[in-house]
Amino acid sequence: MKVMDRKICSYSAGAFTLIEVLMVVFIMAIGALLAIPMISSGADFQLRAAANIIAADLEYAKSLAITNQDNYLIIFDAANESYELQDSNSDVVADPVRASGGISVDFANDSRFRQVDIETVSFDSTDTVIFDYLGAPYNGDFDSLSSSSIVLKAGDHTVTITVAPVTGYVTIE
Repeated sequence: MKVMDRKICSYSAGAFTLIEVLMVVFIMAIGALLAIPMISSGADFQLRAAANIIAADLEYAKSLAITNQDNYLIIFDAANESYELQDSNSDVVADPVRASGGISVDFANDSRFRQVDIETVSFDSTDTVIFDYLGAPYNGDFDSLSSSSIVLKAGDHTVTITVAPVTGYVTIE
């Protein structure tokens, strides 16, 4: 009898039960579901970063206009995926972060934003927004801004940046 008991014990100790196998498969499935969003193409991250940069540059242009009591404008070029911040003399404003160069952003040639496209830009049907000495926004024809949108797209993701009339408040939707 003792020999048979040992045989049964040694056989059952080396195998897994169905419940143990199912638990391992279940845990691996949960891990895979959590990992899939992390293995995305990065388009969403690039899009969010590009939207934040544009919003920050719009706010910076407004702040410069108020601080220096002068007009500052941002001119967008959707066809070339770029824009630049200029003062009232049409000079590109120096970038306060980088010692050399001005605030001129080119998404098409920046490897960090290769997937980001500027779909449309409309400041009352112009591609320019101007901030006056009070920080109030105007369109490229220097008429009071009534509507604005900058639509960015990366992969299946889309973000819209708007500048509010009168206040110049910038939002990312």
